[in-house]
Amino acid sequence: MALIFLNGGGMRGGPLHHQLQGTPLLCVARSAPKYRYFSVGDRFPAMHASGTGSVVGELYDLPLTVLRDHLLPAEPPELEIAVIELADGSAALATVLRDAYLDAPELTDITAVGDWRAYLDRTR
Repeated sequence: MALIFLNGGGMRGGPLHHQLQGTPLLCVARSAPKYRYFSVGDRFPAMHASGTGSVVGELYDLPLTVLRDHLLPAEPPELEIAVIELADGSAALATVLRDAYLDAPELTDITAVGDWRAYLDRTR
């Protein structure tokens, strides 16, 4: 089992949520205020540990086999798994933007919003 912080398509109602294979939500959480948050071509969000923003997400205690066999294979190549800090100082796994994509032209900085669903609501 591993704590994982989801802040995009893996959250409840998102297109990747079924990849969690029924893993129950522990709580809604926020990251520590040390991240930049991007929309990647309005397809998915991505955190990067190079800022001062906090991100809204959901915390799950995910079986490692579900992470390995279902969630990670469904993630886009721009993301990788990392350990992030949550607002309460604890640690969790999360998918984050790979450094190689930090200058990609399809990135829109949405750090000020800090919430993927709120950002999508603004763009609709």
